Amino acid sequence: MNTLIELKNVSKEYKTGNLVVKAANNLNFTINKGELVVILGPSGSGKSTLLNLLGGLDKASSGEIIIGGENIVSFSDKKLTHYRAKEIGFIFQFYNLIPNLTACENIEILNDIVDENIDGKEILAQVGLAQHVNKFPSELSGGEQQRVSIARAIAKNPKMLLCDEPTGALDSNTGRVIIELLIDLCERENTTVIIVTHNSEFAKVANKVIHIKNGQVEYIEENETPQSVDAINW
Repeated sequence: MNTLIELKNVSKEYKTGNLVVKAANNLNFTINKGELVVILGPSGSGKSTLLNLLGGLDKASSGEIIIGGENIVSFSDKKLTHYRAKEIGFIFQFYNLIPNLTACENIEILNDIVDENIDGKEILAQVGLAQHVNKFPSELSGGEQQRVSIARAIAKNPKMLLCDEPTGALDSNTGRVIIELLIDLCERENTTVIIVTHNSEFAKVANKVIHIKNGQVEYIEENETPQSVDAINW
């Protein structure tokens, strides 16, 4: 596998008066193209900070975040906006769909920011929602809405998908479907999928598990034989 992401001595500091909080403290690790990676840690451990740094939603205070050979820490605001729009897919616990647009329209709205024309019907078919293209979010179940959000995230063929507790608002059966879909994207499309979660069960299906505590990498697990999604206890 080729290295897609490399963090070198990455820190993120927040200052409140004289108080300095290190939400990320000297992070070092690599992630390969096509890997499914779980970033695991308790609330307040720095997981979301790390996700924001990888997604270009925030800038590191120091260090290098090298994505596809480029250090995004050095990007201008304009270049970071381009990076987020073209190269990153975001999947959140809550679906962030636009309520007055259909499922298809929620995907094709990306045509305002990408160069190639996106066919919403085709993308929805990839996630098993061909029959729901003209439905509004309120007419879809939670799992169907999450699949629309995944379809929107993958429509622009991003380098990586950043997933923040993507099954947190779903029941176990629907959550299993979503994780299977993310695993399939890794295997079929060679997409790099990064899941931020506090649920240690997700470690079973990952190629790599990065344990975060107090803003630091506690340890990293490499999993040569990930288990199937059926191994997860919901």
